[in-house]
Amino acid sequence: MRVLGVIPARFASTRFPGKPMVEINGKTMIQRVYEQALKAKSLSKVVVATDDERIFNHVESFGGEVLMTSSHHQSGTDRCAEVIHRLNTEAMQALITPSERWGDFFDIVVNIQGDEPFIDPSQIDKVVEVLKKGEFMISTLVKCIDNADFVNNPNVVKAIFTEKGKAIYFSRSPIPYLRHTPPSEWLSKGELFKHIGLYAYKSDILKELAALKPSRLEQLESLEQLRWIENGFAIGVAITDIETKGIDTPEDILALF
Repeated sequence: MRVLGVIPARFASTRFPGKPMVEINGKTMIQRVYEQALKAKSLSKVVVATDDERIFNHVESFGGEVLMTSSHHQSGTDRCAEVIHRLNTEAMQALITPSERWGDFFDIVVNIQGDEPFIDPSQIDKVVEVLKKGEFMISTLVKCIDNADFVNNPNVVKAIFTEKGKAIYFSRSPIPYLRHTPPSEWLSKGELFKHIGLYAYKSDILKELAALKPSRLEQLESLEQLRWIENGFAIGVAITDIETKGIDTPEDILALF
């Protein structure tokens, strides 16, 4: 089974313009993400998908693989869909045998956040493993919340899921609401999980996902994954014990050290 890792990278950012190019101890953020992704045992290939020439040239300068993609994409999922379409089209146009057309038989595509410079490769392997079991077409990660500041923070997305690991809902509000437990004891119950924005998809559904229109709940919560749930796509959830450190603002860089 072949797995493609895609790192969407935009230069424009409301809170942190040029974020992929910021240096962290001598290396840019995008280079650090790329090098961490290469360590994942499950990935057959890693490519950066960008709409900015500066990022494109930089990735090439450190020997990474990169594709220039449309500037009109609204999400990383859309950018991943373009990448797999491009690779498949180019492979079909090449005069080579089907067994050599690597773009034609990626079974899984992993959407790797370009703003997590220290992503643990084992987390990538974990979302891939969920899809390899065959029950789901999309997978993601959650982690038990152990920080009281996260509970009511709308920037920390929460998730609830079934005992079999099927996502029920994602929200910026604390879910589930522990009706019979004082809020001061919520963390001790171990029932609150934060969502980690790492996704894996079976490659043959990316075109369908990219064609979906924004949904009601998605727009209310501003969470893309709710669009998939509202349209009947089951999302498999795996639990990780590893904390992630995403970069949203320049202050987040200082907090890393």
